[in-house]
Amino acid sequence: MLKGLALTPPVIGRISIGKVVEKDGRRLPEKDDEFTVTSQVQNREGWITHPIDETLRSSAGAKLRSIPVRLLFDDADLSLRANYTLFDRATGRPMCVGNGEACKRSTSSGLQTLPCPSPEGCEIAKGGHCRPYGRLNVRIGDDDELGTFVFRTTGYNSIRTLSARLSYFHAVSGGLLSTLPLELRLRGKSTTQSHRAPIYYVDLTVRTGMSLADAIGNAKTESQSRQSSGFDQGALDEAARQGFAAGAFEESEEEAASVVEEFFPDDFENGQVVGSHRPDAKPGLAEKLNRRVASSQRIGAASGGE
Repeated sequence: MLKGLALTPPVIGRISIGKVVEKDGRRLPEKDDEFTVTSQVQNREGWITHPIDETLRSSAGAKLRSIPVRLLFDDADLSLRANYTLFDRATGRPMCVGNGEACKRSTSSGLQTLPCPSPEGCEIAKGGHCRPYGRLNVRIGDDDELGTFVFRTTGYNSIRTLSARLSYFHAVSGGLLSTLPLELRLRGKSTTQSHRAPIYYVDLTVRTGMSLADAIGNAKTESQSRQSSGFDQGALDEAARQGFAAGAFEESEEEAASVVEEFFPDDFENGQVVGSHRPDAKPGLAEKLNRRVASSQRIGAASGGE
């Protein structure tokens, strides 16, 4: 097995609540008030819709605001990974990933583990480029029992709500998250920061028409059926845990440009990162980060620190 490569859940499609559109020669993300389920293939118009998207809609052209799903893992932290993430503006690769206590940071001296004070208290996070970044993997349908659709977000509301729901469902079901019949729902709210305009976030509930007790009973029955067939959920969770730990960062080179385009539009122009490949460009974030780390190391050495 290749070393240094994170093994993430197999992805067969994406779930989004927006799309990237072209405006005045720039490709920019545009928010939406419904889900869209896409494949992993893009054309000039954007991501190609997955066939299951049409199946999920009640009628042609109807808004898709709920999706029946199941989770692949019983461990909530395997289904939803959320971190503070600082991306390299020139490549889109994560440079620093932390949880508010500790972080992994890519520097000129290699990968380092350092304290993470969260973006508000971090010197290198000034400018708003370090944000919470979450990835939720879910199953839709039964065609591929180990294949998932991924929902990516930098929204506090979605990350906070999904984290709480997963924690609560894990507690009340006795840890049977992988067999609970669940549903992704799109919810709206208005805040003073949004100037009273609605903003949308993703929630996770039991299936429409089911009570929590019904869902837990269904989960227990399904879990017992799996065990009888020899399905080892604990071994699957452990394999995923080891797979995530195999690499320093989850995102690969192939995903870099699309992540930057979707979540950092101010630095993206005509499909290229602004400032990259320009001889007169200002130093990129990676270079600035490396300079600061090197400077702090020199100061520490001069003062006799470790």
